[in-house]
Amino acid sequence: MSLFATIIGHLGPWSWHILGLLLLGLEILAPGTFFLWFGVSALIVGTLAIFVDLSWQVEVVIFVVIAFACLFAGRRYILRNLRGSDREGEPGLNRRGSRYVGREFVLDEPIKQASGRLRIDDTVWRITGPDLPEGTRVRVVEVDGTVLRVTTADE
Repeated sequence: MSLFATIIGHLGPWSWHILGLLLLGLEILAPGTFFLWFGVSALIVGTLAIFVDLSWQVEVVIFVVIAFACLFAGRRYILRNLRGSDREGEPGLNRRGSRYVGREFVLDEPIKQASGRLRIDDTVWRITGPDLPEGTRVRVVEVDGTVLRVTTADE
């Protein structure tokens, strides 16, 4: 009998707990909520094995079934909540320019040939709009990637 099999045989159900903690630790090193479900499954099987005497083959089958059930249920839960978080909280979190739509600013530089730059806080944005002189009050009406489209504020 190999050393590995001897250790697992000696530890019994606790080997599942050790595997579960190792998988949870691996999740920390390689995040993505993949190893998490296998770690949770190993912990569940280890806890079950403490109370019920099962063969190692049955334990492995239970581990696989619980792992895939946790994986699919967890991914479904996460995807549903990620889509919902866009409606709650900050909807423009990953679309920085969208928070400026409807706001008004004063041009530091003129818009020439329908293109210019606008400083907002500590960021300089590329802008498009009608040719306007420096000092004109403009309103952001649309975001196109990293370019803000502006019009005069009185329109």
